Amino acid sequence: MQQLLNHPAVQAGFAPFLVALIAAELFQRVKLSGLAIIAGFAVTVYLASNFNFDPLTASRKIVLLGLISAVLGLVLTQIRLHLFSLLLPALGGAAAVWVVIRILQQHPLQTALLWGAGCAAYVATLIWSMNRMENDPVRSSTAATALGMGTGGAALVGASALLGQFGLSLGSAAAAPFLILMASNRTIPTGLAFTLPLALIAGLTGCVAVLSANMPWYVLPILAVIPVSAMVIPLPKQSMRIQIMLLTLLTFAIASGAVYATWRIAGDVPF
Repeated sequence: MQQLLNHPAVQAGFAPFLVALIAAELFQRVKLSGLAIIAGFAVTVYLASNFNFDPLTASRKIVLLGLISAVLGLVLTQIRLHLFSLLLPALGGAAAVWVVIRILQQHPLQTALLWGAGCAAYVATLIWSMNRMENDPVRSSTAATALGMGTGGAALVGASALLGQFGLSLGSAAAAPFLILMASNRTIPTGLAFTLPLALIAGLTGCVAVLSANMPWYVLPILAVIPVSAMVIPLPKQSMRIQIMLLTLLTFAIASGAVYATWRIAGDVPF
């Protein structure tokens, strides 16, 4: 049994999907299905690296901020603080700089400022675009699944197994409400408890993968297109399943482009 739980496909795929599916169904009655994303991510962290925050490395900062963002998203879903919600992209950008600060300190000042600003802008963009879809589970769950899979796949090809598991676990967890939508053809509540931790963890994972692995920097703008395109593309007034399939074709095509761009630079998966 332990050998099975140690398998990367179980840790980053089956386990987070199963836990997220159970969480989405259990919390659906109290309109907290968005907690499925952090439940799935948490089980991957437990299986792959455990909840150990000492020393506080970049990857452990991602886990810590992911948990905090889930609590914050839950609070903001229940108690609408509009002004604070508007500050979330800026807070996410600041969090990105904090996560990669030790890596940036190893570079010249001009390079460090450039990378820091780029990471902050990337994370802020993901948070802004995903949060704009907090009340649209069709768009948010589809974009979340593609963003998680694209981030994880690119990080994995870029020679970072743990960061790859982080991203893939997000995609697997987001696939749970995605599957419920497809199967039931009815909406389920997601909210900031879903979109905020998803955007923050995916954004931070992508930044660290670029700075510490072999993922090229231009993969981040490609990944950022996923939630933006899911947010703005017009959808036909047809069944929810048709809308999901159209969004899936678009977002997964972009995610595949991000993985391919990384593969062109880094080569095959390193294990």
